[in-house]
Amino acid sequence: MEFTVGQIAEVLRGAVEGDAAQQINRLAKIEEAQAGALSFLANPKYEPYLYTTAASAVIVSRTLELRQPVPAALIRVDDPYTSFTTLLEFYQQATRTGKRGVEEPAYLAASSTIGENHYRGAFSYVGENCQIGRDVVIFPHVFIGDRCKIGDGTILYAGAKIYAETVIGARCTVHAGAVIGSDGFGFAPQPDGSYRTIPQIGNVVLEDNVSVGANATIDCATMGSTIIREGAKIDNLVQIAHNVEIGRHTVVAAQTGISGSTKIGDFCVLAGQAGIAGHLSLANRTTVTAQSGVGKSIKEEGVLLQGSPAFNLRDSLRANAVFRHLPDLERRLTQLERRRTEPEKP
Repeated sequence: MEFTVGQIAEVLRGAVEGDAAQQINRLAKIEEAQAGALSFLANPKYEPYLYTTAASAVIVSRTLELRQPVPAALIRVDDPYTSFTTLLEFYQQATRTGKRGVEEPAYLAASSTIGENHYRGAFSYVGENCQIGRDVVIFPHVFIGDRCKIGDGTILYAGAKIYAETVIGARCTVHAGAVIGSDGFGFAPQPDGSYRTIPQIGNVVLEDNVSVGANATIDCATMGSTIIREGAKIDNLVQIAHNVEIGRHTVVAAQTGISGSTKIGDFCVLAGQAGIAGHLSLANRTTVTAQSGVGKSIKEEGVLLQGSPAFNLRDSLRANAVFRHLPDLERRLTQLERRRTEPEKP
């Protein structure tokens, strides 16, 4: 696919400086781009590449002041990062969802329905009484259990497993190996020390525009629903337990674990390897830094947490500063004790 610089600028509502007629046929990093490529500059650290890049055009901020002439055409926009993301989304949509039709062998139960312009890869399975929208892409070896609902434009990558009763909204992405709707970790201790399995009869609901990373797992609710709200992004290798609710546009990074019945607010950030105990609630716009463990509810919005157990970032940094000086403090304390116990010299 080829577009002119001018056409791309029109899509992004940007202004062109340079040759608007140049043809663009690919996207590339600014430090690696060659002729015919379009790149972007959002991080000031990469500005030196702007003056040496071989890219035909670069997306930059409207407010960027040039230090020297630039060989590439410029497309000035309000937010280069967001504009380039828009182009990546367009390219991804055009290239990865181009498949249509059915590869054999693939199974679709007679009681299930699927919309127009869909794709079902070889060895995919769609169970009984499912309702699947239009433009849905189901890659090979995807399993969809009975009575599932999947919205328009959703993509299920190879090997994703969608258990019965799961509801997935429109334009969602479920990456390879993800498991949605497996049993919650519910076991009742018995007098003899054994455990009795508690049936998990709820489901999982993903609202529109949710992304679930590779090998992530989202457990079904014991009763009711485990809910991932609109626009939430779940990274690879994340564990979300039964009856959890993830708020709108919240992001959860890799290897994070969220225990059962916890409620995460809107626009929160859970960094890598964070751990959230069960039956808690985190207010909107809470940020949990990497490897932090949250053991109590957070009611104030916009709090930044660090540590295990996690607490306010500013207090955590002060505590860490004291911790680093503990060896020196111990040495000084030992010296003071020795002086106190030594006999006075005549």
